[in-house]
Amino acid sequence: MAESSSSRGKRIRLEEESHRFGGDRGEESIYADEIGRLPDDMLTNIITLLPTRDGARTHAISRRWRPLWRAAPLNLQVDRSLSGQDRKRIIFVPKILADHPGPARRLALPMIRLRNRYAQIDGWLRSQALTGLQEIKFCYEVEDPEVPYPLPPSALRFAPTLCVAEFCCCDFPNEMALSLNFPCLKNLTLNRASMSEAALHCLLSSCPVLESLWLEGNVGVGCLHINSATLMSISFRALSSWNRVRNPIMLQELVIEDAPCLQKLLLIDPKNGPATIRVMQAPTLKIMGMLSAGISELVLGTTVFQEMVALSLTTLMPTVKVLSLVSLGPNLDSVVHFLKCFPCVEKLYITSHTQKNMKNARSYDPLNPIECLELHLKKVVINNYHGMRPDVDFAKFFVLNAKMLREMIFGVTNHCSDKWMSNQRRRLQLDNKASQGAQFAFGRDYSMSITRSPKPDDPFECMEPGKFP
Repeated sequence: MAESSSSRGKRIRLEEESHRFGGDRGEESIYADEIGRLPDDMLTNIITLLPTRDGARTHAISRRWRPLWRAAPLNLQVDRSLSGQDRKRIIFVPKILADHPGPARRLALPMIRLRNRYAQIDGWLRSQALTGLQEIKFCYEVEDPEVPYPLPPSALRFAPTLCVAEFCCCDFPNEMALSLNFPCLKNLTLNRASMSEAALHCLLSSCPVLESLWLEGNVGVGCLHINSATLMSISFRALSSWNRVRNPIMLQELVIEDAPCLQKLLLIDPKNGPATIRVMQAPTLKIMGMLSAGISELVLGTTVFQEMVALSLTTLMPTVKVLSLVSLGPNLDSVVHFLKCFPCVEKLYITSHTQKNMKNARSYDPLNPIECLELHLKKVVINNYHGMRPDVDFAKFFVLNAKMLREMIFGVTNHCSDKWMSNQRRRLQLDNKASQGAQFAFGRDYSMSITRSPKPDDPFECMEPGKFP
């Protein structure tokens, strides 16, 4: 049979690629190649990190590479990198599972269309090629919020080996929660999942080494109590509308009862936080925010804030170094109370919602000093800065009183001229700054929420204003 022009072109390209990597030059030439010098275990690790399609293609590089894809732990990512067509992705998956003997390291099914494929998806998850799975991401593409999207119980058969798990847009099988055990799970994400309060508590209690918990837009849980000896980070967004028709219960109260290793407590979106947050025992907490008036009651030990207004300041939290607040006004009195509650804050992020009648004229009493301003505060970022009088008076308080300040950044929503910035510098009295080494800059305000993969030491850096063009 005559070879078509397209097939001939593909064959020539593969031959050229194979020759370039030493496919027809003998063993000596192959090992002359820099990649060819690497041992097999390192090459299989490289293949596992590649997208599924690229990993499988490595067998065409040379004779040396031919057996390596089947020997490498499987990384099966069923997304557009596998094929741009949903129909073809569904065809490819069983072929890959049949061709690869396992074990598997990662399975990602993002935005999978359920339709009439439940049994087919369940069959994939039962494949022996996925034995020993360490990471799973299972996410339906929701086409009708009123239709149930059940998570196949077979997705939980990997519980003994999973280290990372993400379940999105699905109904979690509550009846299985009592029997689950995740001895290796360190990172858990539940995003727009539906499950009962009892099931979530059972799930968390079955994760003895859990370090990171991300909860976003889930329903079915009204109150969550955290007791964990290992948990280091909690991120959450309470509100969800995708399946509220079937389950209107949303997270209203978060209680950190005992979390000795907790370092980060993060609200993904300040508008959609639980109405009540109680932190009873978190002695190593370092990073906290974004706190806003959307939290009706914030209790920190015996200190109580109601809608950002301090009712008592009896418990101080000196371990917190990074703090993010959303302040109406911005309200200087409210922010100062937070600084007194967190006396050792080094980085302060403020998202301002300006109110014209807010009065922020406040004198600093050196006989009643604020420890944070005297000894610790090094960086202040003010987003949504308009340069109106409440904004200026608020920012000027830090300019004139933060003695350790190194940098202060203003995020401006609209482009500002050199004349406007010069006028702001005069009004802010930058020449009278308390810290002689402090630097001040104006930039464009981009982000108002935390990114999905924040930097470990400061998740709010993504909110820093960008430079003006």
